[in-house]
Formats: sequence, structure tokens, C-alpha cells
Amino acid sequence: MSDQEIATLPSASAEAAIEAAKTHGRAVLKFISPNDVGETGSHQCGYLLPKHAWQAFTSIPPEKLTGNTNPKEDIHVIWHDSLETKSTITWYGRKTRSEYRLTRFGRGFPYLSKENIGSLLVLVPAGERRFRAFVLDTDADFEAIEAALGVSFMKGWALFDATIPPAEETEDECLNRHFTAFIAAHDVFPAARTISAAVQDAIIDCIRNILSTSSDEQLVLLMQLEHDLFRMLERKICKVETTRLFKDVDDFIRTASSIMNRRKSRAGKSLENHMAFLLSNCGVPFESQPRIDGEPDIVVPSADAYLDPSFPLERLIVMGLKTTCKDRWRQVLSEGKRVPTKHLLTMQQGISDNQLKQMHSSNVKLVVPKEIHCKYPASHRAMLLSIEEFICHAKGI
Repeated sequence: MSDQEIATLPSASAEAAIEAAKTHGRAVLKFISPNDVGETGSHQCGYLLPKHAWQAFTSIPPEKLTGNTNPKEDIHVIWHDSLETKSTITWYGRKTRSEYRLTRFGRGFPYLSKENIGSLLVLVPAGERRFRAFVLDTDADFEAIEAALGVSFMKGWALFDATIPPAEETEDECLNRHFTAFIAAHDVFPAARTISAAVQDAIIDCIRNILSTSSDEQLVLLMQLEHDLFRMLERKICKVETTRLFKDVDDFIRTASSIMNRRKSRAGKSLENHMAFLLSNCGVPFESQPRIDGEPDIVVPSADAYLDPSFPLERLIVMGLKTTCKDRWRQVLSEGKRVPTKHLLTMQQGISDNQLKQMHSSNVKLVVPKEIHCKYPASHRAMLLSIEEFICHAKGI
């Protein structure tokens, strides 16, 4: 085993701390601070213990005191190197002070010097006023403790309590975990289908009952989340490209153009991938980008059915997919010419009355997520199909 591999392994003390915490069910963890070791001119040396976790290490409540004494509890501590100390936990709750301190360790105590600043103190209640204590020094130890006990040191301290069920991860936290892992795994842009699949996997894992919601809701969410993931990925991958010193204006324009073209291409592919996801989940037979005249985006049920003259025309659907379609909707008219009525799925946020009339007269049926229908003229909303309505139609033919 190499020195580098050894450096990434937790120490025997960290493994013992994990075992002790799990055996006894509780542990208070905190990073040793300059205040603890007397480097800030504080009242005294001694570990400042987190007040919010007081029930894990003392029976003295954090109440405001009016007398002249500070309540104390004497405890017995066995340290990771077998050192034993008769120590004291004191509550300072008079005047402006509001803190617990662990003090009294005897002469020559090795873990309260400035060299210990940034080390991790793990204090494990092990019986009536008895504790196991560990001072850990390496990143590998910190990571092992976090992973094994499921705690976070973002506040500088943490409480492990096996009697309290871990807080349920929120949907946003779950999505962020998925997206962060995906971004960390990619230093170049992956295929559009890979990005879409990552978003689909994330919503299934993170959003409860998502597949039982309407297809309209799913599509809007998938499109929005993929946009978010792509922009996060773009910031990472394009950072060097966009912050470098450009040779000249042409160099800048080429770089900007490349980024804009990638964004446009991604949006179109995203709609294709997520509509295919919805159709597959709903059991609708289809083929994407079939090799038939005009190469439409989707044919239901298949290209073979379309090319079979005996297959009933009324059971064929030719569909175009366009994120916006104010100017490009006519392109669908030349796709899959055998089918006179074309379906066009769009995320377009509204179209004029005149354009809708032109589409209707050209036998183009618009399919629009339900929540966007309100952006269209009221006189034409009855002619719009939602994603759910389109899928029901496709399943019924």
C-alpha cells in the first residue's frame, strides 16, 4: 500500500471513536478552537461544549443564574491513549456568560495546546458521569467520522444521537446531492441524453410520487431541472474558457457563439429526451427520429407502421417537438406527409391569435403543457391539447 493510500485511511483512534459512539449511542463532536486552548485571552482554558447538545453531557440545564456560584459536575474521562482524567463540566450562566466548559485535566495534559487547534474532540457518554474521549487530527479521520455517524461539521460541532432518527432529506437537498455528484464526475460536456437521464433518475429518487403526477407537470419540471443542471455544469466546464484573456474580439465572439449554440442544441434535445421518457412510462409505442420523409421527431406507433400502406391512417401520429415555434411551426408540415394532421409539442409561452388561426387551417394540433395554456388567447385554448390529453389519445388509437 502506498503512502498516499495509507494517508487516506482513518486512524485506529478514529475507528475506536466510531465504535464507542455507536456502542453508547451518543457523541458530542467539536473542533478545538483557539478559545479552547486560551489563545484568545478568554476566561480560562478548557473545551467549550455546544450548549444546544447539553443533554448529551450534563444534567445541568442552560438556565440563567442569579447566584454567585456556577454549577459543576465532576466526571471521569478515559482518553484514546488510555490517559484518565478527573475533569469537571461547569455551566457559566451568570451576567453575559452562557456556556459550558470541560476543564481540569491535570499537569502535562497533551491536548490543550495551540498545536491542537483544528483537531476534532469526540466526547462519548459511557455511563453515569463517565466518558470516552478522542482527539483526532487528520482529514481522513474527520471524513470517516462524518460518514460513519452521518453528522455534519458545518457549525463547527455536531451531535450524534442514535435515539433520534436522522432528519429526512428534503427534495431540494436530494436533487442537489444528485446534481453535485453528476457535475463532479464530468470535466467535459456529456451527451445530451446522459444529462437528461441524470435528471430523470434524480426526480424519481427525490420527488415522492412524481410518476403519479400528470405528464404535464412532469415535463415542465424535467425541463426546468435540466436547465438548472446544465447551467451548473456549464459554469464548471466553461470557467477557464470564459475567464481567460481573449486574443481579440473575433476570439471572444467565437467563444460566445460556441456557448450559445450548445445551449440552443441542449434545449431541443432535452425536450426530445423527456417526451420519450414520458411516452415510455405511459406505455405508448413510438419511434424517435425515424427515417421517413421529413424525419419527424416522433411517430406513433413506429416507422414500419407508417411505411406500411395497409396500416390504418387514423392510427398514425406524426409529431414535431419545438421548444419555441412562433416562426418554425411550418417545418412540421413537410414531415411525415402521409399523415395530414400534424401534432406539434411546444413549450412556447403563448402564440398570437393570427398564428393560431394559421396553424389550425394547416391541420396542426398544438400540444402544450397545461400550466402554459393560460398564456394563449382564450378563444383558442379549447383547441390546445395538454400532454396528458395527447398521451391518452395516443394510447387509445
